[in-house]
Amino acid sequence: MSATDGLASYFGRSRRNTVLSWLFVAVLVGAVVAGVFFDRPEPVLLSVVAIVVVAAPAIASRDPSVVAPWYFVGLVTLPILWESFAPIPLVTEVVPSLALATLGLLMVVELDRFTSLRLVPWFAVTLTVLLTLAMSGLLNVLWWSSDVVFGTTYLLDGRSQDAVNAAVMIEFIYATVAGLLAGALFYTYFRLASGRKTAPNAPPVPESSRRRLAAEKRSPAAPETAPATDGTDAVTGESEDVEGVVLSDRLGISVRRQIGLVRFMQVALVGVLLYGLWSQRIAVVTNAGLAIGVTFLPALLERDYEVVIEPGLVLWVTLAVFLHALGTAGLYDAISTWDHLTHTLSATVVAATGYAALRAVHLHSDEVNLPPWALFGALLVFMLAMSVIWEILEFFVDQGAIRLDMEPILAQHGIDDTIVDMMFNVIGSVIVAVWGTVYLTEVSKSLATTLEDLLGTGS
Repeated sequence: MSATDGLASYFGRSRRNTVLSWLFVAVLVGAVVAGVFFDRPEPVLLSVVAIVVVAAPAIASRDPSVVAPWYFVGLVTLPILWESFAPIPLVTEVVPSLALATLGLLMVVELDRFTSLRLVPWFAVTLTVLLTLAMSGLLNVLWWSSDVVFGTTYLLDGRSQDAVNAAVMIEFIYATVAGLLAGALFYTYFRLASGRKTAPNAPPVPESSRRRLAAEKRSPAAPETAPATDGTDAVTGESEDVEGVVLSDRLGISVRRQIGLVRFMQVALVGVLLYGLWSQRIAVVTNAGLAIGVTFLPALLERDYEVVIEPGLVLWVTLAVFLHALGTAGLYDAISTWDHLTHTLSATVVAATGYAALRAVHLHSDEVNLPPWALFGALLVFMLAMSVIWEILEFFVDQGAIRLDMEPILAQHGIDDTIVDMMFNVIGSVIVAVWGTVYLTEVSKSLATTLEDLLGTGS
């Protein structure tokens, strides 16, 4: 990788940019002081994070001109200033969410520049959109946790559970809109910048980062690199012993019995569906029908796209949707912890899907390098973002059912229920990130092969 490669090469340097960007940093410092004086912790927190993100490249390179474009720093600064000094809040959360998205982009670019992480613009933009949703979700989890543990009133301010939950859902919707808008804006920026970036203006990639990258992934420009001889894959840096591990071999039951359990749960789901029809409960019918469809997805992926999913993983997916369908049939009301169990298990499936997709891109593209720590972080970001999207979906379905005076297919039960669900989703993703990824390598390879068949060899 040359010194001009990487996302940072899209950020040109000039004296005007340096002056304006550091002026905005000075304004952010003022926002910290104002936030402390007026007892507004949220702008203080965001200002401190923004200062660190903007100033980090200059500090690391000991060059004040190595700083993000001034218009990006300004976009981050404006809503923080409003929150710090304005007597009334912004009418919409779209602008703060755009600032959050911009902050996410700058963080992604800096990780690409100063670590072994390597991304291409479209992938960086995708991660930025997910990071925007994840940060919105994380902030609300932190505010709620502070209210519960320390008695603050960031969210739990005397309003009803449903009122607070509705306000948070509106904020999530704004974050989603802003994330998508920012994604389109940033992608356009990268497309335009790709035609004008030149070596003299591009900040150099540190030599240490290039050495770390070379150690983790074979450079296309150096085919003469000797293959690893210590049992480690030269491209992925993973142990060859780990590559062959499949979940079916670790469950302690035969593959035939695993397939039998899947068939049993599919038949049971048909029974749940019939029960829903008999009792005229649309929620049970819908969830059971969707669950049955999900159980057949692995077979369809293998038939149509040659993505092989071994029986242990199929059993994992089937168990998750089976327990959820049982919950809608009555166990959610009968057993208080059933919701936590199903959220955690379902989250492991979603996180596993995210991991397989991320690693497939890593294997497919020569320009993308996701070291283990980056995969772990991206997995948490992916899960938090999916949690936000899921809660928005639940909110719309729940509110629609209320308007139509119907039984909701998906229901929310106040802000406590929403935040606790998100926490269990994160627990599920951590379980996958720590213990489950070893069982997903074969699926990732299969997906990477499919990408190569559809798109050609990664470059």
